[in-house]
Amino acid sequence: MTEIVAPALSTHQDDNTFTYDKYQDKQKDRSYLGPNWNDEQSLREKLIEFYSIDELVVHLGQRASDGSFKFKKITLQFPDSLVADAAIVVQLLQEKLGNASKAQDNTQQVWILADTAYSPCCIDEVAAEHVLSDIVVHFGDACMNAIQKLPAVYVFGKPYLDIDTIVGKFKATYPNESSKVVLMADTSYSRHLPELFNILKETYKDVAYADISPERASNAKIIGFKSTNQEGSIRFSNRKLITSSDEALEDENLQDYALFHISTPEPPHLLYLSTKFGSVTLFDTINNSINQGPFPSLMKRYRYMHIARTAGTIGILVNTLSLRNTTEVINKVSRKIKEADKKYYMFVVGKPNVAKLANFESIDVWCILGCGQGGIIVNNNNDFFKPIITPYELEMALSPEVQWTGKWVTEFENVINDEESNEDSEASTSLDDTNSPTLEGEDEAPEFNAVTGKYVSNSRPMRQIQHLEIDAVDSTVEQENQLVKKFSQAVAIKGTVSTSAIHLQNREWTGLGSDFVDNDVDDEGALVEDGRGGIARGYDFDVKGSY
Repeated sequence: MTEIVAPALSTHQDDNTFTYDKYQDKQKDRSYLGPNWNDEQSLREKLIEFYSIDELVVHLGQRASDGSFKFKKITLQFPDSLVADAAIVVQLLQEKLGNASKAQDNTQQVWILADTAYSPCCIDEVAAEHVLSDIVVHFGDACMNAIQKLPAVYVFGKPYLDIDTIVGKFKATYPNESSKVVLMADTSYSRHLPELFNILKETYKDVAYADISPERASNAKIIGFKSTNQEGSIRFSNRKLITSSDEALEDENLQDYALFHISTPEPPHLLYLSTKFGSVTLFDTINNSINQGPFPSLMKRYRYMHIARTAGTIGILVNTLSLRNTTEVINKVSRKIKEADKKYYMFVVGKPNVAKLANFESIDVWCILGCGQGGIIVNNNNDFFKPIITPYELEMALSPEVQWTGKWVTEFENVINDEESNEDSEASTSLDDTNSPTLEGEDEAPEFNAVTGKYVSNSRPMRQIQHLEIDAVDSTVEQENQLVKKFSQAVAIKGTVSTSAIHLQNREWTGLGSDFVDNDVDDEGALVEDGRGGIARGYDFDVKGSY
């Protein structure tokens, strides 16, 4: 009989395991700075102009009434695409602020945020609070959502853009001069939109552009960018629509317009824009190419929403801690879930990924609370095991009747306003329902999954069920200390159905056993062997290895 040996769970390691990779490229691609720079001096000059260093130094050098610096601890937040400039930018700021050496007056300290806790387009207050920062300077594309505490500065940058190339691509994409097109870009490239608009409006009479609306960043200062004083006819997200005619546009008329977007937006923002406009065309600033899809579709969102209608356990995934209305949205979402007799758990896991969310198998659907521009997981490739929806989609899923209008709401303010309006309209209906309670002995109507068509028995685990109070006939004294009990074939904790306990009971392997339940399986276990010894820096078998 062959001997049964437990499998080795440790990853194999050899000398090559501790050999670190090195970067082969000595120069970073900085195409956003444009041509005509090839040495260190010209690079510094380009970065001073790109990041508006002089104007930024004036703002950071403000002093209080007692003569001390108003901002003593300064944190700089860079996206991944601009983090290569961080060291040079800090050096430039220290030189101009007078903090180049320790011998000088070092009352101002500059910190670089190594990584953003959540979306790179949002102000990372969590990371800034680690050093008790007085101000956060955000570089690159930004959503400009209102934050809670810290004062902030937005520096969008001044990236290079070949206007002649874009005009040629635009005319090739829209050969009909009567085409209705809206020009748009991320916050960094939006500085080129007025120039591009003035060139195209000579040929295209129904062209417009989406300018940045600085009112969105009410408690923050924008450096290096000035928005037009013209009032926009339509406002959406952090933009205002500027047209070439005096005729005011309505929000419903945007479906008649095509969107020409400079740069590639994040998937959630791209999905939002595809619901606002009739068609979307993207101009890639890196290789000067045109992309017309396919883009994320609302059909999958509609499917996920129907799955959430019969979900028993909902995971509230907090993907931001800096936005102003986060707490209010959490309270409203949790209250809605309770009213629907469903169970919820709240999770804060930093940047969500497949491995993190896969640890919670009992969750039927996730509701993510994050920035509408880059903090929502669209899941285009079906990487995640469970559906991920937004608070707006969850609100529709928990409603008695689904009214899908085709719009996709991601901003917290709009979600709160829509919910308040729905509460006012449903106030009379809920009052009538309270006056006509369910008769004793009357069962709830059966529920079926709209996607699979199967009957769902645990879609409302938090409702009061009468037969849960009846103990099982074969209950013994030895099992009274169990946390999880079975009542009439239903798993319950403190008289309420527990979806997590049901999931655990249905698993083939539920752990190493219990002190209160007799194990039916009496198989012989595997032999115990000596494992690997030592520490991660040097195991006993790797004494002669190279590190």
